[in-house]
Amino acid sequence: MNAVVEPSGRPDRLKRALCYGELSGTLRLAQIIGALSYALDLTEGQPPGHCLRCCWIGMHTGRALGLDPGALSQLYYTLLLKDTGCSSNAARLWELYGGDELVTKRNFKQVDSQSMLQLARFVLRHAGPGEALRERVKRLINLYRNGERLATELVHTRCERGADIVRRLGFGESVAEGIFSLDEHWNGHGRPQGLRAAAIPLNARIALLAQVVDVFNTVAGEQSACTEVRRRIGSWFDPEVAAAFLAAAKHTALWSGLREPDLEERVWALEPAAHTIVIDEERLDSIAEAFADVIDAKSSFTYGHSQRVAQYADAIAVELGMDARRRRWLRRGALLHDIGKLGVSNGILDKPGRLAAEEWEAVKRHARFTEDILLRVRVFGEIAPIAGAHHERPDGTGYPKGLAGDAILLETRIITAADIFDAITAARPYRGAIALEQALALMERERDSAIDGQCLDALMKTAPWIIASTP
Repeated sequence: MNAVVEPSGRPDRLKRALCYGELSGTLRLAQIIGALSYALDLTEGQPPGHCLRCCWIGMHTGRALGLDPGALSQLYYTLLLKDTGCSSNAARLWELYGGDELVTKRNFKQVDSQSMLQLARFVLRHAGPGEALRERVKRLINLYRNGERLATELVHTRCERGADIVRRLGFGESVAEGIFSLDEHWNGHGRPQGLRAAAIPLNARIALLAQVVDVFNTVAGEQSACTEVRRRIGSWFDPEVAAAFLAAAKHTALWSGLREPDLEERVWALEPAAHTIVIDEERLDSIAEAFADVIDAKSSFTYGHSQRVAQYADAIAVELGMDARRRRWLRRGALLHDIGKLGVSNGILDKPGRLAAEEWEAVKRHARFTEDILLRVRVFGEIAPIAGAHHERPDGTGYPKGLAGDAILLETRIITAADIFDAITAARPYRGAIALEQALALMERERDSAIDGQCLDALMKTAPWIIASTP
């Protein structure tokens, strides 16, 4: 059964839905990555636009250094993608500190890790907030005894994961090495390899400075940012890179651009014209898959979740007679349906017990985050409300909008069925995996209340071979 669109665009239960076409016009990779970088800001606990602002700062620094267009192009994507690996250490950070790792990450960005006093203050303030004294002391002792090893572990995990993702996106070693070495310091006291001076890739040296500048400028203003750069020259920062930034910082255009509402467009304009990358359908697929991995890396309990939901959703769509073109778009929506979870603390996502009311509200916000992030990507405009509605229920008791019945599009109902199926059959913090027969029985109890009946029928027909073919 192939669904079609009526002129009104209004869905009729499983018979009408959005009809997706091929990519139209010129679509630049920078526009996609720049928009999706807001998801990376979430997982770092940074104010929206952090990666874009770092790109703006870093590119002005690169130009002041006199880099040629080819080198600037590599720097451009290093800056936009610098945080692609950051979700991979979130669970471990929460495990070590016991608090909201988004807050921990955000506040650590203001710490000079080469200052023992600043480090000690940070650990005392962030280890085990709200815990009993005995538990806090255990955390503090562990962090004191194993701090160096644990810090290197966290940085290495993040940087290695980020470099791997950008390689899969088709970028060269210059971008990958810049991301892998983001936390190296000029004096050799950085991580993960303790590289020193010119052994640190130039892209990494610029990206680190841009990151620190944005953090301090956002918190305390441009003078504070410049003061921090001067203070860290020769320790964190390459003196030549710092001098180039400080020269660029004398021009008001650098600072005023950061405050402009059209910052995204300004950042896109910074990409060297001769090196602009235009994407096609295949590259759009690879971007969706890469960001699905970023999402799933946030928690060990969601490893592979987005890929499996995409696989299950596609199987349901085949059974319902959806054509290949629409299935391709559905798969992208399924891969990205949980991108908003990057803004939810692992203390909540990985909690083994029952969630408190405010924790449940935080979880529910991820659906709106998903829609908001995807709406920033022009080409994902149609799948944004579909992916963001995957927790809506046919009976109207879902979230975030309380949609019901025919107001929930076919593609959303498919993703919802696939999402619930994987949630039941995969292990979770509070229980083990549930066997196929029992899982389907549980889903049957939710027919036409939480799960669309026809989507459930399609899932039941395909479930045995879906499970058998899932890695």
